[in-house]
This record gives sequence, C-alpha cells and structure tokens, in this order.
Amino acid sequence: MTAPATVQRRVVSTSRSARLRRTVHAESLWLTLLMVSTVVLSWAVITFQQSVPMTTMVLPLAVGTLLLGPGRLPWFVVFVLLALSLCVWLQDVFDLRRGVSVAVIFLYGLVVLLSSFRRTRLGVSGFRGESMLVDLRDQITDQGRLPRLPESWYAESVLRSAGGTPFAGDFTVANLADEGRRLDLVVVDVSGKGEEAGTRALMLSGALSGLLGALPPAYFLPSANRYLLRQDWPEGFATAVHLSVDLDSGEYELRTAGHPPALQLSAGSGRWSTLETEGPVLGLMADATYEVLRGKLQRGDSVLLYTDGLVETALRDYSQGIDRLRGRAERLLTKGVEGAAERLVAQLGASDDDRALVLLHRR
Repeated sequence: MTAPATVQRRVVSTSRSARLRRTVHAESLWLTLLMVSTVVLSWAVITFQQSVPMTTMVLPLAVGTLLLGPGRLPWFVVFVLLALSLCVWLQDVFDLRRGVSVAVIFLYGLVVLLSSFRRTRLGVSGFRGESMLVDLRDQITDQGRLPRLPESWYAESVLRSAGGTPFAGDFTVANLADEGRRLDLVVVDVSGKGEEAGTRALMLSGALSGLLGALPPAYFLPSANRYLLRQDWPEGFATAVHLSVDLDSGEYELRTAGHPPALQLSAGSGRWSTLETEGPVLGLMADATYEVLRGKLQRGDSVLLYTDGLVETALRDYSQGIDRLRGRAERLLTKGVEGAAERLVAQLGASDDDRALVLLHRR
C-alpha cells in the first residue's frame, strides 16, 4: 500500500471517529434535557393538579422516541414511567379520568419500549434511521442518473414506483466508459414491487453499478447472474436489459436477461422494430449465457428500454402492451424527444406496479 493511500485511510478513520463522538455527545445532551424536562413536568403535574393534566408526560416520551438511540431510550422510558407513578402517588384526587390517562401513558410507554427493542438491530434513533433510508433511496437515484452525453446524443430516464412510494424494485444504472466514447445503460426489474423489493434493489443497484464500470459489456450480465446466485435470496431473481453504445459510430450491443425486448425507431423508415435477444432471468441458472444483438443507431434513431410495469396490466397482456407503447411513442416522438419519456410513463402502465423507462436518441 502506498503512503498516500495509508494517509487517506487514516483521515477517513479519524473523520468517522469524530462523527461518532459528535453523535454520542449530542445524544447525551438530548437525554439530559429530556430528563430535566420530565422532572419539570412532574413538578407541574403535582403542584398544579387542576391545571396541568398527567397526559403532558407523553411529550418527553414522544420526543425521546425521535432523538434517543435504542441504548438509552428504554432507560429513559422507565425513568418517565417512574416519574408518572410518583405523580399518581401524590395526587390529591384520583378519579376515573386520571386513571384512564395513566393507563394510556403506560400503554404508550410499552409501545415505545417494544419499538426500541426492534430498533436495536439497526442501532440508530428514529431521525437517523429515516435519514439512512433517505440516503439509500438517493443512492439508487444517483446511480441511475444519466451521465453528460455529447451534443449529438440525448438520453432521458424516468422511474415510478408502485403506489407512489419512494422505494421501487425497478432501477437503472448508467456508465460512460472508454474515456467517454462508450455508454452503457442497464434497466433492472427486481422480483416483487414497491417497498417489498426496495431493499433488494438497494443492494443490487450498488453491485451492478460497480460491475458495469469494471467489466466489458460481454461479461456484465453473466457476472450479475453469479452475484445474484451467491445472495441466495428467497425471491432473488431479476430481469435486466443491457445496452452498450459506441457514441462515435452509433454501433451498439444489446443483451437481455428475461426482460421485455427493447424498441428501436428507425428515422429513415419511420418504423419501430423489436430488438429481441435470448437470455435467462438473473439469479436462477448457473453458467447462463446471454445472446448478443448488434446494430447501429443512425442520426434520428431512438431506442426505448423499459420494464414490464409499463406494458403489462391486469387488463392488458404483454404483447398488446408493447404494441400500445410503440404506438404511443410514435406519436409523442413526432413532437420532439425532450420530455417524451416522462410523458410515456405518465400515460402508460398501472400505478400499482413499478415502471422504468430509458430513452436514448441520436440527434
């Protein structure tokens, strides 16, 4: 290992240690403030029994759920419930209304404890857990963001998840290779939909992004297949389409893994052709081979890569959906390619399924 690399690792380790110390310090400060506020509220409930209801003791519990990690939260819940018990003991009058309030608070404290025990596996507080999920969701978006292309090319990518949730089983990966002369586009459909496929899509998108940037086009799908087989997920299969385009000549290689066929518009004839290749679904067969289809994009030509959520619904079969996509794309592209992918996704497919579409056009 070189000296600069060693120094870089030390800097990263020091930065992580500093962030950890800041996090621990901030959580300790929040715990102190919450305990002080609990004491103040207990004093108010005892002193001003007619004005301050015991239900105010719910406030520190609710705030602690958001700010404290699973290591400190259970002890804070016990502290609040003990303070509540003291308030009950020192009440001059304890009627049915107060009894119901106390029962509700104790029940809420039990719910907080149970959620804290479940959160122990993650090891972070509510806000930090949500922030991590948002970062992971953004990672999918960043890896699917299309790179800056030469002026003679235009590309657009659109993703819609089932039910409008922020997590989806469909995702795209893009990469520029050979010093910007080759563009690789991959559209993947993980088994399942929406949030149930979101965790697998998060993990798979990072792996495929690394493979796409490190391997020649012919080795990408076989390597992705071996990766999925090693995961041994109960529903660990996925379909994918991989398009590799030489941006200088327009020549391309297309491979699919159990995925819907790509569509190509020929500007010369104005006709759409279906680009079908053979290849098994990723994650089901060892030593799978993937047939390659070679072609060329002339000026004015376009290619569509999409997932089955865009062409398949409960009321429309697969082949009809592709015909409908071809017809709708033909009308929309006559008005210009910019924004066409967004309009296609908005008009086609079902809202209860994930949908992804990539449009590549040579000007």
